[in-house]
Amino acid sequence: MHIDTTKTPNWTTRFEHLAKQAKDERLKAYYQQGAVSADTPLTDVPFVALDFETTGLNSEEDAILTIGLVPFTLNRIYCNGSAHWVVNPNRELNEESVVIHGITDSDVRNAPQLEEILQPVLNALAGKVVVVHYKNIERQFFNQALLNCIGEGIEFPVVDTLDIEWAIQRELCKGWLNWVKRKKPASVRLGQSRERYGLPAYQPHHALTDALATAELLQAQIQYHLDENAKLSAILQ
Repeated sequence: MHIDTTKTPNWTTRFEHLAKQAKDERLKAYYQQGAVSADTPLTDVPFVALDFETTGLNSEEDAILTIGLVPFTLNRIYCNGSAHWVVNPNRELNEESVVIHGITDSDVRNAPQLEEILQPVLNALAGKVVVVHYKNIERQFFNQALLNCIGEGIEFPVVDTLDIEWAIQRELCKGWLNWVKRKKPASVRLGQSRERYGLPAYQPHHALTDALATAELLQAQIQYHLDENAKLSAILQ
């Protein structure tokens, strides 16, 4: 299994630079907590699974509706540290997105603005490695949302369970015999990926449940395909 980490920055150095650059005190404090060293063995890494439900898939036009997060390590999930927020997107919801996530206009009408909950969200992420299933959603939406509400974006290191599963599936399809059989990579959607590890099926499209599902998936992926003493750098992006 190989994850492309060639574009991964030195997050420790990057956070030091961003802490000096940040104008918002909440963002500055987040960066000042520092980044987990890429040399840290996976078994010692403090992770936090993060998931957003959004009004659509375009981070420049759509908005965050809910945020779910669950802190964990390879050996334990800290459910008592989990959190879920509903966020006011400041717009009417379209019917297509309501069908997917079940969040309605009445659910978000009196919900807080993102800026009002930014402090506890950043506190929950500080000093941890963020784990997501498809990094473009959480990275792009969080960055754009902060640009919109405080005038500056955010950068953070991630481990992407979708990228890991895709690498595993590519590896399983290598070789002449698999080519002859025309074996193709299996689906890397969250539910289908979990099913391959015997993990239970959860109702999708709820930010907190999907965060928990992502945390459990990473634990299984590492148990089956990686050494828990391998360095974080093997999967950090």
